[in-house]
Amino acid sequence: MPRIAVLNGQTKYPLHSARLKKVARDALERLGLRPDTLSLVFVGRRRIESLNRRFRGKPYPTDVLSFGDSGIPGHLGDVVISLPDAARNAAREGHPLAWELSCLVIHGILHLAGYDHEQDRGEMDKIELRLRKHLLGS
Repeated sequence: MPRIAVLNGQTKYPLHSARLKKVARDALERLGLRPDTLSLVFVGRRRIESLNRRFRGKPYPTDVLSFGDSGIPGHLGDVVISLPDAARNAAREGHPLAWELSCLVIHGILHLAGYDHEQDRGEMDKIELRLRKHLLGS
């Protein structure tokens, strides 16, 4: 069973780390991934914008980024989630923040598994929807 670290770099929004760890473990299992470790990192808007600019060349915030290939044996990578952007998404879509965070964890793990929704003709989207149905019930 992988060790999943939850790092919370913000204080405005509550986190239910046990639920998020379970979603991550279940997603890893369904995808057949067996890393030793995975990190879930929660940050504010300025930090995610800085990371998006630095690593993707995009000068604006986003809701989730994934960083793999850390050079640490057995470490799948880091899923970095902006809590303010996740909260805004949840409010706009009319669902709970906890559900939005679970969706972003799944999305981030799919990127770490090598999927790219910007280039794969919908393959990642289909897998993500199946995972959401099985793991979140919707």
